[in-house]
Amino acid sequence: MALRIAILGAGVMGETLISGFLRYVRPEPDICVVEKRSERAEELAGRYDITVSEAPEALRGADVVVLVVKPQDMGALLDEVGLFVVTGSLVISIAAGITTAFIQQRVPLGVNVVRAMPNTPARVDRSVTGVSPAESCTREALALAVSLLESVGSVIEVPESLQDAVTAVSGSGPAYVFYLAEAMIEAAVGLGLDETTAQRMVHHTILGAATLLESSGETAQTLRRNVTSPNGTTAAAIATMDELEVRSSIVSAIGAARDRSRELSGG
Repeated sequence: MALRIAILGAGVMGETLISGFLRYVRPEPDICVVEKRSERAEELAGRYDITVSEAPEALRGADVVVLVVKPQDMGALLDEVGLFVVTGSLVISIAAGITTAFIQQRVPLGVNVVRAMPNTPARVDRSVTGVSPAESCTREALALAVSLLESVGSVIEVPESLQDAVTAVSGSGPAYVFYLAEAMIEAAVGLGLDETTAQRMVHHTILGAATLLESSGETAQTLRRNVTSPNGTTAAAIATMDELEVRSSIVSAIGAARDRSRELSGG
């Protein structure tokens, strides 16, 4: 029997999950989206042949509820519609900083809650998603959450106490890579390459390095050392980064992202 999935929030990640579920979950699920922007809701309904409805109607018959709303909007949303969630169903939240306990307090007893943090490469089925079940969540419900989220990439279970770290490392992580790409392109253009060539070289360099890192079985440290010949060009670049404390800046930046996630959860 096909799952009935209610997705509350139809931004970029909401649409990404809709696409992934429809392409990979079998039998194909019955998806109902709740979106306050009527034009956006109609756009998705036409693109994916899914149902659009108000939250109470969507939640009443849903086997799975996916909360894809901003953290600051979660409390008001659940206070309004939380009681419509069906006992025994699965709720997956991807809101940074929102704990499973926060959600459990606003839905009926017996609802299985899983906190998840995917990242934007989900758009190309390359997300890494950290998941953490509430203590009362059944293993069956957790397995269902994992199987659904695997439609957009890989899934790693972590203790909920580490979800703020997951948010800082992988949730925000693509932005760090894009930031590096921006700097590399800027440098390439400054060295005389045209914008198009610079972009192509940087994009494929990052893609190739990531593919090698994933497939070689070697650590990032080993791979870096392998390409850093003594007194060579790479050594000069790395030495400059070390002088500018780039590594410690990255570590501090990820710590700041973790701290912000804690602030969002009130921790």
